[in-house]
Amino acid sequence: MLFAQLAAAMSLNDLCDNLRNHRSWLATIRGALCPSRNGLSNANRERNADMAEELFWETLDHFESQSPSFGHGPKKRKRGLPRRFKRTVHAVDSSTIKLVANNMNWAKHRRRKAAAKLHLRLNVGSFLPGFAIVEKAKHGDNKRARQLCAHIQAGEIVVFDKAYVDYDHLYDLLERDVNWVTRAKSNMAFCVKRRLIKKPEGQILRDDIIVLKSAKSRTAYPGELRRVLALVEVKGKKVQMEFITNNLEWAASSVCDIYQSRWEIEVFFKQIKQNLKLCDFLGNNANAVRWQVWMALLAYVLLRYLGYQSDWNHSFSRLCTMVRGVLWEKLALRELLVSYGTAGGHFRMLGRPDQVYLPGFT
Repeated sequence: MLFAQLAAAMSLNDLCDNLRNHRSWLATIRGALCPSRNGLSNANRERNADMAEELFWETLDHFESQSPSFGHGPKKRKRGLPRRFKRTVHAVDSSTIKLVANNMNWAKHRRRKAAAKLHLRLNVGSFLPGFAIVEKAKHGDNKRARQLCAHIQAGEIVVFDKAYVDYDHLYDLLERDVNWVTRAKSNMAFCVKRRLIKKPEGQILRDDIIVLKSAKSRTAYPGELRRVLALVEVKGKKVQMEFITNNLEWAASSVCDIYQSRWEIEVFFKQIKQNLKLCDFLGNNANAVRWQVWMALLAYVLLRYLGYQSDWNHSFSRLCTMVRGVLWEKLALRELLVSYGTAGGHFRMLGRPDQVYLPGFT
């Protein structure tokens, strides 16, 4: 299944034929044999996908223990992270993976649609996953907020969209001394206790200390909140957005900057969907889908670490393409990556969102 990700196999037949055509090279890997299509299909259905999840986290932990700076992010700071923040910033979001409703009844969440969902917590500084959940798409995002934020340390920052807003959970983060930033729901009822600015200042239209108004919300979150109303640039246009946070000390512009850093997780989702096998699935059952998603994440981490070890200066997409082209070549891959390419300059490992097209991406 990992080979299917690296080779961009289109089907189980494609995967098995590719391995069979290179059986002599495959045998050099501890005498491995190419699987039959039925055998691989049965393994995808019966073999517990928790194995894939455990393998992913152990591999990531191993890389971070071998190269601590790998987990601390690249040498050059990413554009999406505000420079003045030294604390770890986590972005939480989900990506819906569309499936075929006729073949995947277990994943139905609308009348004629089926989908799985990947909930993810991304370390914005290192661009590496910190926690992930793969499940049916019918569950609401706010139901998974506690699990995704369970291991965030005091003093760190987490940013998520309004779909993850749960006032009980937000107050729990406040008591754990975790800073959070999110967008306010359109129906949020509140009272302004005091205004931090008397009139608009640049892109900041309002900066208020508020308390929630409804009895249910006030019981769930009895403390004060910060509400920032600002003009934010989205696709070249100024859009008015309303943010809330539990931090009362930051500048209002910092609240906006932190929320905008959440875009990095959108780039991550687009990056793995564009370059790895997360749009076409090799199995129809829930276990097979989980195997494929976790193997995609494992392939991503392996490629990222390979790029880190070789000081790869080109895009992640180009790294995937280059490795895919030499999968069956016997060569020193690290030396090839170091000397690869003729173009000068330094390229970001992150893909540019405006250059990505992904059918079915939500």
